[in-house]
Amino acid sequence: MKQKIQQSQIKAAIQVNSALIEMYWDLGKEISERSFENTYGSGFLKQLSNDLLNEFPEIKGFSLSNIKYIKSFYLFYNQNITKSQQLVGEFKSGDKPNLQQVVGDFQTDKNQNRQQLVNEFPQKLFLIPWGHHIQIFTKCKNVTEALFYINKTIENGWSRAVLLNMISGNLYQSQGKAVTNFSKTLLDYDSELVKQTFKDPYIFDFLNITENFKERELENALIDNIQKFLIELGNGFAFVGKQVEMKIGNQSFFLDLLFYHIKLKRYVVIELKSGEFVPEHAGKLNFYVTSVDKQLRDENDNATVGLIICKTKDDIIAEYSLTDLHKPLGISSYELRKILPDNFKSSLPSIEEIENELNKNLNTK
Repeated sequence: MKQKIQQSQIKAAIQVNSALIEMYWDLGKEISERSFENTYGSGFLKQLSNDLLNEFPEIKGFSLSNIKYIKSFYLFYNQNITKSQQLVGEFKSGDKPNLQQVVGDFQTDKNQNRQQLVNEFPQKLFLIPWGHHIQIFTKCKNVTEALFYINKTIENGWSRAVLLNMISGNLYQSQGKAVTNFSKTLLDYDSELVKQTFKDPYIFDFLNITENFKERELENALIDNIQKFLIELGNGFAFVGKQVEMKIGNQSFFLDLLFYHIKLKRYVVIELKSGEFVPEHAGKLNFYVTSVDKQLRDENDNATVGLIICKTKDDIIAEYSLTDLHKPLGISSYELRKILPDNFKSSLPSIEEIENELNKNLNTK
């Protein structure tokens, strides 16, 4: 019963949000298409805000700043659609507002099904909160990019803070951009799906790390911030372990990071490199992926995938390095936004400093 009540609350919240966004769309359309500002002057929006606040004091969202956002919301989608494609018909569905159906020449960098993207636009526009919309249409360059973030928000349930982080990290441009050999090592229907799971670069702006950091320091910093690291990796990653031991022959080898991707149903081996990518890294990762396939993967798992995340890389060298390797591997770079100088010293004393100070006090007594 509790679950049913909770589900009904969620449905009600979605319906309320949909009605609000629908109202904002209609209001933005009225303001834009009837050219009230040309008729009544630049003070029209301020007067409209005052009138609506007086008429509907119990309804929030009619401040002057929000009225301007409402107008921009409608113009962003309507004008960009008009520039990008041929307008065909009107979208009419039950209690939804009439929206011009998006058809035509959208840029499809993400290799998404164009017609599906087109058909889903009117419905999905009403499924995310207004605060999310403001972040999207004020920061995205075009409708295609905006729809990408709308879809990702719905798919992953992003909060506004996570959405803003993804836009700041330029997920739209980076997703699917890792150098890979997936087209040669995976089946066609798997290749593109797995490729879209990785991106380039990864943005580690949540780390405080010294300039001349070592790979183990980077690894530890990421594990200490595992929740934010998982968000940056994307939906579906589950952390398995760090420095995972693989015994092969009479030797032990240690994987930097091991994840399992729940949706893709496969292990993902991640090797971190604090410097520039070199071809030897790919051969070593290929060996690690083979070991996971042989020792950890079972009949229900798909082929293990390996990913090198390095400070810098030459894309041509990366492509050459993967050409004749038979395991599905990818190579991406990362960016750090928070760097501490090497001479940075914590304000907290170390254990050794505390012990030394105690010994000094004891010796003086």
